[in-house]
Amino acid sequence: IDCWYDSGAMPFAQWGWPHKSHEMFTEQFPANFISEALDQTRGWFYSLTAISVMLFGKNGVARDMIPNLLNGNQSHPFETCIVLGLLMGEDGLKMSKSKKNYKEPGYIFDHEGADAMRWLFYSGQAPWTSIRFQETAIAEGQREFLIRLYNCYTFFVIYANIDKWTPTSALTLADAAGTNDLDRWILSELAACSLAVFDSMEAYDNFAAAKKLNEFVDALSNWYVRRCRDRFWRSEMDTDKNAAYTTLHHCLVTLTKLIAPFTPFIAESMYQNLVRSHDDAAPQSVHLCDYPVMVETRAEVAARVDEACNREIEMVRQVVSCGRAARSAIKVRVRQPLATLELFHREANVIGRHAETIRNELNVKAIEDVPSDKIDQYVHYEVKPDFKRIGPKYGPLAPKIKKALTGHPNPDEIVKQLEKDGVYHMTVDGQDVELTGEEVKVELHAREGYAAERVPGYGILVLDTHITPELCDEGWARDLVNQIQQIRKKLDLKYEQQIDLSIVTASEDMKRVVNTHAATIQAETLAKSLLNQPLPGVEGNHAVIDDHAVDIYVHGV
Repeated sequence: IDCWYDSGAMPFAQWGWPHKSHEMFTEQFPANFISEALDQTRGWFYSLTAISVMLFGKNGVARDMIPNLLNGNQSHPFETCIVLGLLMGEDGLKMSKSKKNYKEPGYIFDHEGADAMRWLFYSGQAPWTSIRFQETAIAEGQREFLIRLYNCYTFFVIYANIDKWTPTSALTLADAAGTNDLDRWILSELAACSLAVFDSMEAYDNFAAAKKLNEFVDALSNWYVRRCRDRFWRSEMDTDKNAAYTTLHHCLVTLTKLIAPFTPFIAESMYQNLVRSHDDAAPQSVHLCDYPVMVETRAEVAARVDEACNREIEMVRQVVSCGRAARSAIKVRVRQPLATLELFHREANVIGRHAETIRNELNVKAIEDVPSDKIDQYVHYEVKPDFKRIGPKYGPLAPKIKKALTGHPNPDEIVKQLEKDGVYHMTVDGQDVELTGEEVKVELHAREGYAAERVPGYGILVLDTHITPELCDEGWARDLVNQIQQIRKKLDLKYEQQIDLSIVTASEDMKRVVNTHAATIQAETLAKSLLNQPLPGVEGNHAVIDDHAVDIYVHGV
């Protein structure tokens, strides 16, 4: 029998129909979905459809044998067909046994892991596009998603063990969300993520689902856990600390179920420790659990989504991201404190409510609101036309429009009119010209002594880059703390373990910094003592901070 007929007959032949298994066949036909690569369009996809229509179509020869099988005139053997792109080797050519342009799966499993390889296929790009298999891409996905998620999990486990916190100590989710804005926000984001992932999976869109999971893990790691560390580090177990544990535990447990179809091994490992180790009545495996949205009604999950809260925190995160970009542009590290953040923002009230968070994240001493008519004291603009847009519109006049824009004596005036009206009117060679915001490229430049960045859709932020001697000293102190923390990590000290500390330096400036900021250095590094001479029997660690040599001695106690 021809192989294509054989494969096309699969829906009924696998059950031995029509000679037997009539009931089994009618229960399984049509399939929910099939999936193969693009090259099967005229192969398996066609043979399945052609044979099914011949047998079960309107005039099909076997139609009368299964009168209750089909809905109306539906004769397709599948409800959904997922057409995949081709898998290409690192050389850009289709993977082939003859070309041997591939790596054995076992090699990838041993080096990056099965979950990491699965994640590449789910999150790398849309499944209907061809994908180039690259080991570096697997490692990148591993860093951006799997390791980031596992770091959140490890953080929780370490401090839960220190505090002897278990799920039996947990608050209700309603109580947890009611005590802290960050808890309310991350639970809202989790609910929104659960709904989005569920809907994408229902639509067979694993790429959109993976993207949403990646975004949530990024928010959990780079905002929630970062901003909540002090709550976990607190010595007493008060309601706020319990709320943090309750919230993070719920997020991690829900994530194990959400990611189970994507990365089954890390999901199972986390589930066994987070759930099964404390609850013998729980399903034996995460893969036996209902998917999160199936446990509750859709309305119950949706009720936990707080759109206003999500929007507000996203706005704050955007300001922080732009502030870091401004620092990066002038090569000023985040550990170096700056005096002020000047901020022109259309949502000033929101920013005001989160001023302390922004100040801490960007390491600035103060945040000041800037009226819109004062922003030009800190920035100026460079305006250019977008030739791809104005060329077809204005033809030979386009070069003269460019000259008029770039030669304008006051580019700020152009920007203000664009922001106010959405268009800028000018006359070039006696012809009226109307330019929209999409037809003009506006580059923001900070004036001397400042760094600036646009906050898309909301305004502009400006960092004062003048560093006073006091700010410089504080930056060095933070660098010292960072060096000491790296030494603690190298020595594999426990997170709560105290140390004896000595900082030895010949630099008078560094001695001043250590003396001035001794209390902060000790508090941040859990140092019982801070000396200025080598510790007996302890090897020193040499470091250089802004050309100032120091030797740091750390001993766990």
